[in-house]
Amino acid sequence: MLKEYKTIKEIVGPLMLVEGVSGVKYDELVEITLDDGSLRRGKVLEVNADKALVQLFEGSHGIRMSTAKARFLGKPLELGCSADMLGRVFDGMGRAKDGGAEIIPDKKYNVNGQPMNPVARDYPNEFIQTGVSAIDGLNTLVRGQKLPVFSMSGLPHADLAAQIARQAKVLDSDSEFAVVFAAIGITFEEADFFISDFKKTGAVDRTVTFVNLANDPAIERIATPRMALTAAEYLAFECGMHVLVIMTDITNYCEALREVSAARKEVPGRRGYPGYLYTDLASIYERAGRIRGKKGSITQIPILTMPEDDKTHPIPDLTGYITEGQIILSRELHKKGVEPPIDVLPSLSRLKDKGIGDKKTRKDHADTMNQLFSAYARGKEAKELEAILGEAALTAMDLKYAEFAAEFEKRYVSQGFHKNRSITETLDLGWELMRLLPRSELKRIRDAYLDEYYPSGAENK
Repeated sequence: MLKEYKTIKEIVGPLMLVEGVSGVKYDELVEITLDDGSLRRGKVLEVNADKALVQLFEGSHGIRMSTAKARFLGKPLELGCSADMLGRVFDGMGRAKDGGAEIIPDKKYNVNGQPMNPVARDYPNEFIQTGVSAIDGLNTLVRGQKLPVFSMSGLPHADLAAQIARQAKVLDSDSEFAVVFAAIGITFEEADFFISDFKKTGAVDRTVTFVNLANDPAIERIATPRMALTAAEYLAFECGMHVLVIMTDITNYCEALREVSAARKEVPGRRGYPGYLYTDLASIYERAGRIRGKKGSITQIPILTMPEDDKTHPIPDLTGYITEGQIILSRELHKKGVEPPIDVLPSLSRLKDKGIGDKKTRKDHADTMNQLFSAYARGKEAKELEAILGEAALTAMDLKYAEFAAEFEKRYVSQGFHKNRSITETLDLGWELMRLLPRSELKRIRDAYLDEYYPSGAENK
């Protein structure tokens, strides 16, 4: 029989101090019974002698210290997992919120996960096709990778997230593909957009959705990504599925972390965020990967809006250190009407070389990728020069590169949010654009590929 404590001594914001406790452990789950018999849940943040500091998930409003009772459950926060989770919508604490029946779990898992043995990790090396040319062709996503999207306030990262969730698949694989979508602190309109989009396109059947709304308790936000990753680990390593985890918005998660840190009166770090922000984010991002001998995998696309469009802000800065690259959305391209507005030059996928080439995408992929980067960079320089000095100051070759950059943005990057391009279509489109340049300028592509894909006489068109 679990002991109940009536020794609640202090409540500050989402925190509660319970005295006279014994045998209580860090991260243990707590139930608080109110006067009317209703329950609130929380977890132990700190234990000092006979005092336990409890973090409440649903907030402290309406709790009377004199009559409320705390009961320590002797176990951490858990999520009951089953293959029946696919197609379902849950709240940030893992409770069904789509009106369907409660999940009958195969097994319950600690939401903090088990650390993945570094020796057991398998290297990410299989291409995932998102159907988005700017990602597939130039910043390739690889199975088991964590590749964040750095966005800015007002940019259509929600549309890009929905597009990737809809279209992503592992080529030439007999394993099932699933998406775990975690919405963290977003508005009701955004949540409704995602759920409606998944239902309309049929993607809902392979998607597990966790939704924490902006008006839900901020404390719940800290649990939401861990709930999603626990479901992903079950589907990947118990059911053998390839799982893509999309989390939006990580900035809201970090704000909730800062709120709890301030309530605990911790010494703040950069911009008021707790000093352990790096460690905390790593505990989420490092749950991506592949395990030797296991069929499934977890690939992560965390999405975060950069406060004040600042790449050096602690959230994108620390995320960049932990993850393998970043996809950056551009306000300038968005103003031009480019959809999705992916700025390919500062974007980076550190594992792209591992997932492309013969028998993965196509043998010419690496060469065409390097050539497109180079030509687009030179074309942007030519356009900047034209804006300052006028068209008359450009050479004939500069004008060709400027034309290439404009066409590249218009046709390659800007494909809309409902166009699903195969990797072959993306590579063929790259060759089509490179035919705007003379063959002699394509110095990053070996001659054998030029002979095969760049037909004689193309440069004279």
